[in-house]
Amino acid sequence: MRLSPLFFPIVLFGLSCNFIQVISWVSIPSATSRVSADLRSESSTKLSAKARAYDVSKVPTYDEIGCTDYADAVSLIKEIDVKVAKSIAPSGITTITYIHWEANPKAKQKAALPIMLIHGFDSSCLEFRRLGPKLSAQGVDVYAVDVLGFGFTGLEGVVDFSAKAKVAALEAFWKAVHEKENDPDYQKGFAVCGASLGGAAAIELAASSRAQGYNPVKALILIDAQGFVDGVGPMASLPKPIAKLGVQVLKSVPLRNTANQMSYFAKETFATEDALKVGRLHTLRPGWDDAMCNYMASGGFSPSKKVTLCDMPSLVLWGRQDNILDGKEFGNKFVEELPNAELKWIEECGHVPHLEQSQMTAEIISDFLNSNKFEQYRERSDAFNLGEFVSSFQSSFGGKK
Repeated sequence: MRLSPLFFPIVLFGLSCNFIQVISWVSIPSATSRVSADLRSESSTKLSAKARAYDVSKVPTYDEIGCTDYADAVSLIKEIDVKVAKSIAPSGITTITYIHWEANPKAKQKAALPIMLIHGFDSSCLEFRRLGPKLSAQGVDVYAVDVLGFGFTGLEGVVDFSAKAKVAALEAFWKAVHEKENDPDYQKGFAVCGASLGGAAAIELAASSRAQGYNPVKALILIDAQGFVDGVGPMASLPKPIAKLGVQVLKSVPLRNTANQMSYFAKETFATEDALKVGRLHTLRPGWDDAMCNYMASGGFSPSKKVTLCDMPSLVLWGRQDNILDGKEFGNKFVEELPNAELKWIEECGHVPHLEQSQMTAEIISDFLNSNKFEQYRERSDAFNLGEFVSSFQSSFGGKK
């Protein structure tokens, strides 16, 4: 297992811990266990299930970023109240932020399943600012969601930002956006896609769904994902003042810039100052450092033993020139351990195919979701559209002489 050069600066800053975990945390240039059974019974507080626009102007420097894809995406961020266990938030409610790109109705074919995109460590839904619109154009209904404690999620009133709490909030988010459990899309389930450390969250969410009576995750997609290193190493036991100092380093411009440069194959094109600013934006919010320390003290994600539990159809994507996580080692290991997986390489691409080769990534994901592996969900969800197509075809055919 080769060490990245970024490991040594982190050690110098007193952030000694498992290096792959740290690298996957800071590398995103834009940026459990089973859900507790008391999630439903404890959370009886009234809440608004209606999504509303997120006021990004609350974040310093939000208007200092010039790239068009950022401007388009940031204007779409919404927030919604979700029910969580009172062990996560004493009120039983927290706020999750997300971007919803609806499937283009003019697309050649609508994907059988909607998709939940999970960003990497200390990143935000803006990480998918390029992939989301392209998936939408391919007929995929896309939800890019902020992980609890990361992105622009509610921080006030939350006392638990652990991996378990993050997974519980992701499940609660899916219920909240569909409002009613008899919603056909809710019943149908969804595909979950995790990038980098988001892959660990996706694995834990998928494994958690398998441990419950209702299994909402019908497909698993991993993009240059971390899945075989557990925990945060010594960071979990550091005194809070030292941990807080280390967390400040994580959002520093020098460290973020180094990670920005490492993440791409075409550095001159993509490792820009705007990319760095997008990746740091959420860290400027009040309470970010406390939420990060809380997460680290909890021990982090532990996905390695859960990979084999994910028996749904799985797609593993890897940038051929990833200098952070070695695809030959980890990509192939995913295929060996996942019961039903295939590996696709993205050429001329580093650690973030969804940012560097977003069109190719969207096409591969769309093809996967449109494959016959998911036809059972298409037949139930798209029956009316199929009828329209057949009627139109018969009419056109009958009109020919």
